[in-house]
Amino acid sequence: MNEPEGVIKFELHHAQTPLPAGIDVRPINAWRTLFHRLGLIGQNPERYDGYGFGNISFKSDNTTSQFIISGTQTGHLEELEIDHYCMVTGTEIIKNRIYSNGLSKPSSEALTHACVYQQDSDIKAVIHVHSPELWLKSKELGLPYTPDSVLYGSPEMVMAVKHLFTSGQLNTCSIFSMYGHQDGIIAFGPSLEAAAWALVKCWVKSKCIE
Repeated sequence: MNEPEGVIKFELHHAQTPLPAGIDVRPINAWRTLFHRLGLIGQNPERYDGYGFGNISFKSDNTTSQFIISGTQTGHLEELEIDHYCMVTGTEIIKNRIYSNGLSKPSSEALTHACVYQQDSDIKAVIHVHSPELWLKSKELGLPYTPDSVLYGSPEMVMAVKHLFTSGQLNTCSIFSMYGHQDGIIAFGPSLEAAAWALVKCWVKSKCIE
């Protein structure tokens, strides 16, 4: 199933205002640049109808549901500036609704990021990449996955992700595949470093499987 990447499907309430002063996007930007260079985040006219793919987010503490996420359609840029990120300030998953602010609008996968954060207050980072190697070899790698009938950016995807958590499939694994979203992979963790390294190690392992 091949749905266009980068198309916002949720109802968005966005304030076109700069992010608050003091937000440091250098750590998230460093990891995003690495994944861009690895081809796991980006934009390629020969992939996904030319739409940008992949995104990354982080939250700073346990006391808020707010998180910073890379903006929609920034995949063509190797390095982002603060104006290419936005802050998700609230979500209403059942109503398929997101509230945000920033000079960029949130990624099309922002609803899924929000769902992951809601499952465990210790989760501080979520990374969404596109990797044919990981996606096609998910079962060999023992990765949990959402059904292929569930499309990205939808409330159904959010419910499917929630099921992966509540069923215990992600108790010992911090990466899962989205079978209804071509090549779509999500990694998460208590820090950007933890989520990123888990993803890199699994990606490298996937290349060793014939």
